[in-house]
Amino acid sequence: MALPPDTIRALIDALDEPALIVADERTVVANGPARELLGHSIEGSDVRLAIRHPEALQLLLSGTPGDLDLVGIGGIDRPWTLSIRTIDQSRFLVRLVDRSAGRAAERMRTDFVANASHELRTPLATIIGYAETLAEGDETATEMTARFGATIETEARRMLRIIEDLMSLSRIEADRYQAPGEKVDLGEIANLAVEQAAPLAQRRGCGIEAAIEKNMPPVTGDFGQLLQLADNLVANAIRYGCNDKSSEVLVAARQEGNRLLLVVSDNGDGISPEHLPRLTERFYRVDSARSRESGGTGLGLAIVKHIVERHRGTLDIRSAPGAGTQVTVSLPVS
Repeated sequence: MALPPDTIRALIDALDEPALIVADERTVVANGPARELLGHSIEGSDVRLAIRHPEALQLLLSGTPGDLDLVGIGGIDRPWTLSIRTIDQSRFLVRLVDRSAGRAAERMRTDFVANASHELRTPLATIIGYAETLAEGDETATEMTARFGATIETEARRMLRIIEDLMSLSRIEADRYQAPGEKVDLGEIANLAVEQAAPLAQRRGCGIEAAIEKNMPPVTGDFGQLLQLADNLVANAIRYGCNDKSSEVLVAARQEGNRLLLVVSDNGDGISPEHLPRLTERFYRVDSARSRESGGTGLGLAIVKHIVERHRGTLDIRSAPGAGTQVTVSLPVS
């Protein structure tokens, strides 16, 4: 039994992806997404005016149901899956399923593996080279042995930090859709982060000033993750915001309306505007050599971003060359 035209149109319009009904090589019905993608005047026209992709047309005009992965519709590299299904003897349902999100996710996974491999390969090559030299060297060369041994230890600890951050990022992503349920004192978090950063600050000759508002209401969160967030922000400020001209980091926690703010700021060299949108990307570095020398893994702000997202908060990074950097995390009051 053939479906009435009104029923077919209602079904087609209910689909989110571009969809057509084709009969006798003509576009009989096209939903809104199809008209936006392929042209507003395609209904009633030859299907060749709507679908201009050679492989897609070959499958469509063959009258055979099937699926085809293709690119080039609505953009040179935009990926789609063309799906053709039989409605009755003369009509076919044609759907275009956008694969852009899947392609982007696959590209991110590929880039992540490549970046992680590169970050681990560099210290590993150093460790192997120095270890081989020690294995073949003169046993009396104690000064060289001590220097090489220290380098091996430094690079091994760097690899360990990268692996720990990767594992941490993986755990945070696994929990991203699970709302945290603890009542957390953001002032306590800020004070602990300042306390734990003291040894690093001392080694860098950097001072930390804390401005923690008292009697703030709690936030609903994960204590461990929020402490990790604060630790990463304070450590970043110490590593990159302390120099000969400025050696002070400010850690503030305060309430503004129904939000609690954690603000970490420095008066260091600052960051150029073109880098700001990419700071939370995994392994993105403004200065790769300086980051490695300072002990950074390139994952700290990526971890911060994911923790903020899980806590339904916002992350704001403001910086300019010569004007320092200010990072603000805003969380809703419990």
